[in-house]
Amino acid sequence: MFSRNRQKPQSRIDTLIGAETTVDGDINFSGGLRVDGQIRGNVNEVGGKSGTLVLSEHGQIEGAITVSHAVINGAVVGPVNASTYVELQAKSRVTGDVRYKSLEMHMGSVVEGKLIYLGQAEAETVLPD
Repeated sequence: MFSRNRQKPQSRIDTLIGAETTVDGDINFSGGLRVDGQIRGNVNEVGGKSGTLVLSEHGQIEGAITVSHAVINGAVVGPVNASTYVELQAKSRVTGDVRYKSLEMHMGSVVEGKLIYLGQAEAETVLPD
């Protein structure tokens, strides 16, 4: 339960969206993506490899996020789907459901939505809401 053998996200950043940058449209990336600016669109990893999204405390995403690893310290309006790992840092604000395999949530982070463990997906389809 308290294993130190967790899969942490990669630290390499291949793409940076700067603090004064606003992107209107979907982002498809591979490797590492750091967002210090704003994105109005969905953020998806591509290429069949694990992708890491890092959202800084000044960053904002309005759209769905689908990645392997997510480290969030900014604002997200939309669902977060992380197939492996999600870290919600102290200044993170997520308005939407968070789907995860492994979750690290720091004191001060806020989720306005459901926390859904991916290992239970089969059980959820059987049970009505």
